[in-house]
Amino acid sequence: MGQEKNISNALVIKTDKDGRIRYDELVRQGHSKDRIIYSKFSDLLPKPIDDDDPEFNKPSQETIEETTEKTRKALESLVEMKVAAAAPVRRAEKTNPAEYIRYTPSQQGAAFNSGAKQRLVRMVEMQKDPMEPPKFKINQKIPRGPPSPPPPLMHSPARKVTVKEQQDWKIPPCISNWKNPRGYTIPLDKRVAADGRGLQTVHINENFAKLAEALYTADRKAREAVEMRAQIERKVAQKEKERKEEQLQRIAQQARESRAGLRRPGATEGGDNDPELMDREELRRDRARDRARERNLARSNNEAKAKIEKDKERDISEQIALGLPNPRFNSTSESLFDQRLFNQSKGLDSGFEGGADDLYNIYDKPWRGDSELVNHIYRPRQKDTDAYGTDLDALKKTKRFVPDREFSGTDHSRRLDGPVQFERDEEDPFNLSKFLSKVKKAEKRPGEGTSGTDISNRDTTHRKRDRKD
Repeated sequence: MGQEKNISNALVIKTDKDGRIRYDELVRQGHSKDRIIYSKFSDLLPKPIDDDDPEFNKPSQETIEETTEKTRKALESLVEMKVAAAAPVRRAEKTNPAEYIRYTPSQQGAAFNSGAKQRLVRMVEMQKDPMEPPKFKINQKIPRGPPSPPPPLMHSPARKVTVKEQQDWKIPPCISNWKNPRGYTIPLDKRVAADGRGLQTVHINENFAKLAEALYTADRKAREAVEMRAQIERKVAQKEKERKEEQLQRIAQQARESRAGLRRPGATEGGDNDPELMDREELRRDRARDRARERNLARSNNEAKAKIEKDKERDISEQIALGLPNPRFNSTSESLFDQRLFNQSKGLDSGFEGGADDLYNIYDKPWRGDSELVNHIYRPRQKDTDAYGTDLDALKKTKRFVPDREFSGTDHSRRLDGPVQFERDEEDPFNLSKFLSKVKKAEKRPGEGTSGTDISNRDTTHRKRDRKD
């Protein structure tokens, strides 16, 4: 008395008949002793059944009736209690009959118990007031009882833990993915392991595979349908094209036969039955088709032929101006390059006209003046004998490029090998030549003035004529 009671949830260690500790008491805690709990290995083993075992025999009829009667009375009492508790006004409960008890006191004597040795005591149950409220609270919360016992788990025998298993059991700390105050480098695997995403099992619905297969099948069927439809359209277009070509060929053949007179007026009605006539007609059509094809091929190359004819009929001087090569002298490099451009001291480094940069006269000399190409181009060809006949010899002997009237100041010792070439007068922007001529006129004698004036006038006339030409 007067001491505090120590409350503890520790269980008392118990042993079985073999002296082993009963660890299943942890499971039985909070359950009644009559509850069946499977917590041993032997509980998982199948139990042998013996027909002679009394535990497995069927109970007798008397035992069945007795158990049934007990069950009925227990259910009736529960029902009556539920109904009576639900009623607002209850009738007085029926009291039990009175009980008589013989009482013998321990002290005997005249001074005790009024000198009586025994007494009869009548015990009656006290009547309850039906309107009396309940004396105790029945709505208090009672702690929930223990749940169902867990199923037995079979564990393998204990074995020594390896170093790798110990390292695998090291769980990394939960480190923030946004803060790194001390600059610690966190490995990627540890950072991912901290999220716990590897512990979640990804479950993929099988309907995805069905959907993908259905889409693939539908796509393949659609492609096959489109391809088949395209093939049919191509075949129809090809047949239509062949039909139109046959129709056009038939019309063209009829027009050719009617124009050439190959078919007689009555050949269509009664002559189609003759096989020889049909063979001849087919042969004629083939021959006509070949001739038309040759004409078309010849007509298709008219551009190249026209270009060749144009080059043939080009003037000789125009060929020289354009620099067309001589096909008869392709072995020499003279027909490809201008020989005057090589081994010359003049050029951009020395300037034009001996350093006179203000005169931009690039045409100071005739192009291909003394070249052999000019002589070969102006020479008639061997096959021109049929075209000119006896006039070819006369053309060879005739001097070409001889002017009808000579110009003043011409050099007769030089023979022309090409077309007539003119020389441009030098430009005189300051009229120096006119000034010099006047000075010369003033210095000459009066008797010689007439002849000098005539000569100057004659030169001026020739120059004007040259410019006009």
